[in-house]
Amino acid sequence: MNKNLFCFQCEQTAGCAGCTGAAGVCGKTARTGLLQDALTGALIGLARASESSADLLTPETDALIQQALFACVTNVSFEDGAIQALLDRVHAEKARLVPDCSRCMNPCGHNDDYDLANLWNAQEDIRSLKSLILFGIRGMAAYVYHAAVLGYRDEEVNRFFYRALFTLGEDTDAEHLIPIALQVGEVNLKAMALLDRANTETFGHPEPTAVSLTVEKGPFIVVSGHDLYDLKCLLEQTQGKGINVYTHGEMLPANAYPGLKKYPHLKGNFGTAWQNQRKELENLPAPVLFTTNCLMPPKKSYLDRVFTMEQVRFPGAAHIGEDRDFTPIIEKALELGGFREDMHFTGINGGHTVMTGFGRKAVLDNAQAVVDAVKSGALKHIFLVGGCDGARPGRSYFTDFVKQTPKDTVVLTLACGKYRFNDLDLGTVGPLPRILDMGQCNDAYSAIVVADALSKAFGCGINDLPLSMVLSWYEQKAVCILLTLLHLGIKNIRLGPTLPAFLSPNVVALLQKEYAIAPTTTPEADLKAILG
Repeated sequence: MNKNLFCFQCEQTAGCAGCTGAAGVCGKTARTGLLQDALTGALIGLARASESSADLLTPETDALIQQALFACVTNVSFEDGAIQALLDRVHAEKARLVPDCSRCMNPCGHNDDYDLANLWNAQEDIRSLKSLILFGIRGMAAYVYHAAVLGYRDEEVNRFFYRALFTLGEDTDAEHLIPIALQVGEVNLKAMALLDRANTETFGHPEPTAVSLTVEKGPFIVVSGHDLYDLKCLLEQTQGKGINVYTHGEMLPANAYPGLKKYPHLKGNFGTAWQNQRKELENLPAPVLFTTNCLMPPKKSYLDRVFTMEQVRFPGAAHIGEDRDFTPIIEKALELGGFREDMHFTGINGGHTVMTGFGRKAVLDNAQAVVDAVKSGALKHIFLVGGCDGARPGRSYFTDFVKQTPKDTVVLTLACGKYRFNDLDLGTVGPLPRILDMGQCNDAYSAIVVADALSKAFGCGINDLPLSMVLSWYEQKAVCILLTLLHLGIKNIRLGPTLPAFLSPNVVALLQKEYAIAPTTTPEADLKAILG
């Protein structure tokens, strides 16, 4: 196996160009990255094999593809053995679909694994567009996976993964790839709608909720990630055991779901942005459960307190199996005992509580008040400032931007980028606080529903609303959301803190020409341009 890594799928990639050599900035080794490439190449081979064996595809085949794509998302799996096990399963599934290929004396190579080096070394515009497709379906796979855990599936969405993977292995041109990239956005909209339905029908619609950042004395467990079902199972198993549960990172919005907030030992949220975890978990007298991406390589000093599940893996960390038996983490929480007295933590701006739960229903319940406020001039503009957080210093832009928004404006936010400013008290506009946390990254669906409802109320297109999007990005779920916004024809998005390294100059020029996408500059200049 080639020993040199190449990866440029996330925002932190080295030099804004690509991670090469022995390890990536995220902490994955070259071997891990190359195994992920091999796994992706095997998935392309499986998609090719499905062409002649569509009648043999099963829900298990669909699930395997989604799990394998999910495992390649940034900050998910750092364990080579787990990736190799997925690779072996993909090969076994391909052999089941096309058993004759393994016996053929004159192989055509059609169903062979695709060498991803061909993609990384392709002409730059082809590489750019295929990267958009690949990273987009990796992000979408995570959403579909979470919906499937709750028993919600969509056959059209499942089938699209095969088509997109097949396209990655084709010798094709940019004219063919552009509509496929936009179709990733179209299908991702259906995937987000599916997950929204799964979450709201299972746990109820989020309700505006003030979430404490204080950790009470006694044993506790911190839960990070996105999977609400994992949290529910843990809450059920910790009932009556004297253990409190706190959310972390993208799990924060779970505090607003009626089906989860009914558990009295779900106490609030611990920690700030996910990239601060190596400092914040250092002396934590409690275990931490990572259910999805956003795991940073743990320090040895607290590795024995890290538990993973689903596709999340790290060598040396205890892994919770598919049966979701949380006994090991419960025992660890009781052993560590928690803090001896209540600990009063704050957000990055010093606030002691944060608000969440302003999903589509909560906002649309106040839609008429919003419309009236705009028509009367009390509400001049709506900003959507959200996306992924990360460690790059330029991300202070988003804190400064929100602080400088005028008092007659509202800031919608979602995903972990909100930790830059969600503890600020900016007052209210009418019945609503000026900062409205709509939820996780997948809850971009809520923002789209709200924008569509407002456009209908005002009788105009979404691009004609007093609404501006200022988005931060980090990993592949942000890519599929961006493609969804482009599919919907939304223009004038500001994207930062840097543009993706995998966008070639020609693709950037296309996005600027067709959608007026622009990089963030300074809060002052961008606010002046938006409001001027």
